[in-house]
Amino acid sequence: MSVVYLTRHVHFSAAHRLHSAELDEEQNRNIYGLCNNPLGHGHNYELEITIRGEPDPVTGMVMDLKEVKAIVEKEILVHVDHQHLNHVALLQGKVPTAENIVMVFWYALKDKIPHGELYEMVLYETPRHSVRYRGE
Repeated sequence: MSVVYLTRHVHFSAAHRLHSAELDEEQNRNIYGLCNNPLGHGHNYELEITIRGEPDPVTGMVMDLKEVKAIVEKEILVHVDHQHLNHVALLQGKVPTAENIVMVFWYALKDKIPHGELYEMVLYETPRHSVRYRGE
């Protein structure tokens, strides 16, 4: 059989503040600049979830896209959409950078994909800034 890569694209809106408890106020301001605003700031995030696998010989699908969407909504979107990411349980203890967010999302989905395997996630914080993660 052939291996194919199935990608589902979703979006969510959320706020965050880039601030590390490991740094003092001045260090945080110097490193994160405007993103260290105490009130936070928002983004319209785009997330791509790619699943790798062999198409089922009967259905022709690696996985039903409706099922992918339902899993992503349950495991990720319900927790982060229209939320302040510094205050959601999924990201507690992490500076909510795009890098940390995509890794947290990866581990939230990793064992929830029933067909194929989670291959890659790409998180777009802005149209010009994205982070790609493959569980490495």
